[in-house]
Amino acid sequence: MNTIARSEQPMDDNNDLFSSLPRETRQETPPAAATPPARAEATERARPAAPPAPAGDSYDASAIRVLEGLEPVRMRPGMYIGGTDEKAMHHLFAEVIDNSMDEAVAGHANFIEVYLNKDGFLSVTDNGRGMPVENHPQVPGVSTLEVIMTKLHAGGKFDGKAYETSGGLHGVGVSVVNALSDFVEVEVARNRKLYRQTFSRGIPQTGLQELGDVHNRRGTKVTFRPDKQIFGEHARFDPGRIFRMSRSKAYLFGGVEIRWACDPELLPEGSDIPEKAVFHFPGGLKDYLQANLGKEFTVTREIFAGKSEKTGGHGAIEWAVTWYGGDQQIHSYCNTIPTPEGGTHEAGLRIALTKGLKNYADLIQNKRAAQITTDDVMISAMGMLSVFIREPEFVGQTKDRLATVEAQRIVENALRDPFDHYLADNPAEAAKLLDWVIERAEERLRRRKEKEVNRKTAVRKLRLPGKLADCAQNTAEGAELFIVEGDSAGGSAKQARNRANQAILPLRGKILNVASAGREKLSANQQIADLIQALGCGTRTKYREEDLRYERVIIMTDADVDGAHIASLLITLFYQEMPELIRGGHLYLAVPPLYRMTGGGKTLYARDDAHRAELMATVFKGKKVEIGRFKGLGEMMPAQLKETTMDPANRTLLKVAIDDADFEGTRDAVDALMGTKPEARFRFIQDRAAFADNLDI
Repeated sequence: MNTIARSEQPMDDNNDLFSSLPRETRQETPPAAATPPARAEATERARPAAPPAPAGDSYDASAIRVLEGLEPVRMRPGMYIGGTDEKAMHHLFAEVIDNSMDEAVAGHANFIEVYLNKDGFLSVTDNGRGMPVENHPQVPGVSTLEVIMTKLHAGGKFDGKAYETSGGLHGVGVSVVNALSDFVEVEVARNRKLYRQTFSRGIPQTGLQELGDVHNRRGTKVTFRPDKQIFGEHARFDPGRIFRMSRSKAYLFGGVEIRWACDPELLPEGSDIPEKAVFHFPGGLKDYLQANLGKEFTVTREIFAGKSEKTGGHGAIEWAVTWYGGDQQIHSYCNTIPTPEGGTHEAGLRIALTKGLKNYADLIQNKRAAQITTDDVMISAMGMLSVFIREPEFVGQTKDRLATVEAQRIVENALRDPFDHYLADNPAEAAKLLDWVIERAEERLRRRKEKEVNRKTAVRKLRLPGKLADCAQNTAEGAELFIVEGDSAGGSAKQARNRANQAILPLRGKILNVASAGREKLSANQQIADLIQALGCGTRTKYREEDLRYERVIIMTDADVDGAHIASLLITLFYQEMPELIRGGHLYLAVPPLYRMTGGGKTLYARDDAHRAELMATVFKGKKVEIGRFKGLGEMMPAQLKETTMDPANRTLLKVAIDDADFEGTRDAVDALMGTKPEARFRFIQDRAAFADNLDI
């Protein structure tokens, strides 16, 4: 069934697959057994008599308690699920659905149903083989189902006969769920018969009941409700969280269909969680990564993705990786279990990608790549990695980190050749990726050098460009930076500004067109370096909103063709190097006047020809008017510049915004107009020449 999820929910950036499991907590050590009283009599004769113990402070055999059955789980739930908070409670669902996923991965089930009831009951049903129900050979007179549900370390995943790979390893998962739930019902359809048994807080409430014959049904259904004595009176499953955890499993194994259903009373009005949905993603991790990326900027257009089937006893692997404008997000899994703290499989991924890029750099003789490290490669990577291996070793019962040493070698070997082919088959994309990573390395080295310089400075001071006339206030709130063209305009602006909160940075003519320049040329440009240094917030993946030194960045250029060109070059710089500054609503265009109009005792300013005509037809109608045209900001008196363009009470500012709804269209337009292909600009001009008027030539 090659269908995509029938619901159209956007992917959560950081809360979908990986928020389901609790962080591992420090395991509590049970009380040590009492020391055997060997040679006690001789010891007492050799020592002086001890003072009598206070009443109620006796320590003898009666003080040692032996916890039986599932008592340890209820006494110390943190040892098994990481705590008793909301995240730990949702881990109960992870334990149950992981058992069903193990059946699917083993090839015995092809669908899993998840249903959340309004009374707080959660049901997980699969069409696998069903739990064994015959009496267990090691526990005479007790069914295997009851042994599984009530005994710690009872499971079918110890010897690898029932499951070649599985997420459950310790045989404690579903028994822990049983111990921490006030009600559990297990239904098993096996050998054309239906069986049922119920439990409460780990204790069987009924024996194993045979309910009769069933046809066209097999598998296991587990229904449970978390115990409020453990998780608190208000403990309830979050429908959104269960929905996302269910959907994540379908991404991790393309051969399974997961059917979601939820009582509508649990969904608040306007919720984006559907009552019913079906998840089946044959594309696996690549589908997930594409959905999670959305309209984010990516360095390469193609995601590096693939699969390696299990051969020769080695583990099966699936991966999907890309590089984008944000911070690192690598999410990994072992046997469908999320490993939010990474582990050896992630180490293999990092090594394979770093070696592959360095080998490609050697092939094309790019010597600058010698300085790159694994951190430079991974700092802006978004990726998914899923491995299936036999008998994995995890750190802790909650399995947050994979510790299997062999996993690193398996992943590294599996990715080596596919990544080499990915780079060789797409030389243009490979070059972009290599330049991107080298830029990260150069930025890292530059920051290290700056830190070394700062360490040598007795009193640390913020280094700012020499031409910047900074404002007096130290906070960004209310502060404004005016970027002006030339020293003449800069001189007028410095006299017109409010020194308390307005800063001026003059530039020399037209800056570099960053859309058509290489990274080396860009990093060597002093004007761009001065501007980035004045803002203080960094660029691209190193952009930090909290370090931006000004609330508003205002481009203030002449009201003519050259001024518009300079403004477009600056907007292109911000769009490519600091898109988040634009998204944050910090970039503006000043609207200086083009004309000064005086008549009838009044002086007004017109921003363009249309505005001048409007004033002539209204305010100055029938009057003799003296009209002066400003050739540039440098010709305006400081008082005029302040009154018309810089005073918040009178000025007009245009906010620059990015249309995220048409991100690809915006990027294509920037590439066409500002990129390296003149034919694209020529075609743009041809298509719009008929609509051009009022040209300032």
